[in-house]
Amino acid sequence: MQKDPEINVLGEDLQPCSNDPLTGFFRDGSCNTCAEDRGSHTVCAVMTDEFLAFSKYVGNDLSTPRPEFHFPGLKPGDKWCLCASRFLQAHQEGCAPKVSLAATHQKALEIVPMDVLELCKIEHH
Repeated sequence: MQKDPEINVLGEDLQPCSNDPLTGFFRDGSCNTCAEDRGSHTVCAVMTDEFLAFSKYVGNDLSTPRPEFHFPGLKPGDKWCLCASRFLQAHQEGCAPKVSLAATHQKALEIVPMDVLELCKIEHH
């Protein structure tokens, strides 16, 4: 599988999203993507109780550990590479998590408008 160029939505080098828990389509800690990544796991989001409940409700339980898949289960505060379409759905339902623009892959922009990502960005102080 050939990785797409590691460029974020700001047009800069893609920053890591999370190594603990280890995230990403390639499980390399970054929201890298490729043609085989049908879900576009490109949005680096900070989990919240509200978003985790929403995701479970719509059929993707991210909070329950699945040791057979080496998946620890996510908790509020964890960063995770979300499917761009799921993030957009959460935004439309009013429960989108915050996102790290520096760690969100530019391919996310094919699904999520930049102004939506800007609304949800983490404020760096």
